[in-house]
Amino acid sequence: MEINKPAKAGTMESNDIYVMIMPNPKGGIEINLQSIVMKQFGEEIEKVILDTLVELEVKNVIVSAQDKGALNYTIKARIETATKRAQ
Repeated sequence: MEINKPAKAGTMESNDIYVMIMPNPKGGIEINLQSIVMKQFGEEIEKVILDTLVELEVKNVIVSAQDKGALNYTIKARIETATKRAQ
């Protein structure tokens, strides 16, 4: 799947994640994550984001995410939504 334009999904509310994705002209996947639970769950959140992108076959993308304690299924849904909006 190719990312053609910037897109976003989610909110800055508690228990949600705000995701913005855009094409990566350098190639590859770049994840910029800010989270209120970074120390405890930062690696897990990044893994969910990366796994979802791989599942959707997205190759060249920059993901900026601001997490407010979202659960894994919410993170996955936001990534999927932003990706579909960016096609």
